[in-house]
Amino acid sequence: MSELRINADFNTRVVIRPEDYQWVDSPAKGVERMMLDRIGTEVARATSFVRYAPNSEFAEHTHGGGEEFFVLEGVFSDENGDYPAGTYVRNPIGTSHSPKVGQQGAIIWVKLQQFSKGDKESKVIDTNKELWQPGLVDGLQVMPLHQFEGESVALVKWAPYTQFSDHRHYGGEEILVLDGVFRDESGVYPKGSWIRSPHLSQHKPLTESEGALILVKVGHLPLDL
Repeated sequence: MSELRINADFNTRVVIRPEDYQWVDSPAKGVERMMLDRIGTEVARATSFVRYAPNSEFAEHTHGGGEEFFVLEGVFSDENGDYPAGTYVRNPIGTSHSPKVGQQGAIIWVKLQQFSKGDKESKVIDTNKELWQPGLVDGLQVMPLHQFEGESVALVKWAPYTQFSDHRHYGGEEILVLDGVFRDESGVYPKGSWIRSPHLSQHKPLTESEGALILVKVGHLPLDL
């Protein structure tokens, strides 16, 4: 297989909404992927949605560059446990597992081969059970999930009609809209939208009547790929 390069220019802003999804089969029966960005072959630096049909499974594999995922729908499982929708998981470099999904099926958002070498912390966080913290402005609540060096991962809950200040993203920003409608001066992003903004980009986000729940990563995008 020749190397795939999908949204591989990290100096370019990328927006993918649900109507843009193009699901493709993986090597495992009943497992499909929507590739958001990718550099490599079957083993790749990749960000994807992965959709598991009920009672499907994926062969045991090792995370050569680490694995980070968030369960969007259903229940994802492996030999280490069951992870219902809303679970955030980090499997560090060198770990392995054998995904196996039950009758509900599952959809996950997953990032592969993107861990810093010193980032060795395993994590399983059921965000349905964690407490929210006050955000930087009225109408925002934050749930920190992970931080290492310049990288930060969190859930952010936006009340309706919340406005955040214009700000710049050192090391880039990646947003997955989990619920509601997220907005900024460049567009409108419904549930299921994925936005990747490059190093030193800036925007002024807001919500209207729908509010929004987003998963946001900052400070993690490569500057030299």
